[in-house]
Amino acid sequence: MPNPRLASRYAKSIIDLAVDKGQLETVFADMQWLQKLLKASRDFANLLRSPIIKPEKKQQVVVAIIKGNVSDITVLFVRLLIAKGRESSLPEIITSFIDQYKHYKNIYTVKLATAAGLSDELKDAIINQIKKTSTMQNIELETTVNKDLIGGFVLQAGDKLIDASVAYNLKQIARQFENNDFVYKIR
Repeated sequence: MPNPRLASRYAKSIIDLAVDKGQLETVFADMQWLQKLLKASRDFANLLRSPIIKPEKKQQVVVAIIKGNVSDITVLFVRLLIAKGRESSLPEIITSFIDQYKHYKNIYTVKLATAAGLSDELKDAIINQIKKTSTMQNIELETTVNKDLIGGFVLQAGDKLIDASVAYNLKQIARQFENNDFVYKIR
């Protein structure tokens, strides 16, 4: 059962600890590694969620898997989660950690959907234009290809959405025809 408040609190505690120890970048890399592991290995995710496996056994297995791949702080943090019975919330805690890390570092995630793939030069030009026209200076661009857009793009930066797609424009024209904006009412 998702619990964003719990995830936020645990994520904040590991960020605070990592900042105090001067290992924020290391712990961030650890969290990204764990997130990839959870996405790649369904068995690992099921192990964390399993109510049947005893906490001691979970600790042994999880530490054997992650030891050497992540820092000592992260290993201790995961062991603490297992000891507290919160290991099933690890994916949500990792997501919250990454969000809080980006907020701490003032990194903005900008989502761009296009009808076709983009070149690196065009991506750089889009990032530079966003930097010029907004206060966002550290930008992480996430691109997706959506053939349903027909052409153009949809850009989401924070709470702002720019829909400059052909599909959106066609829908707007269809609405105008439905409202009979082009027909004069004679009476």
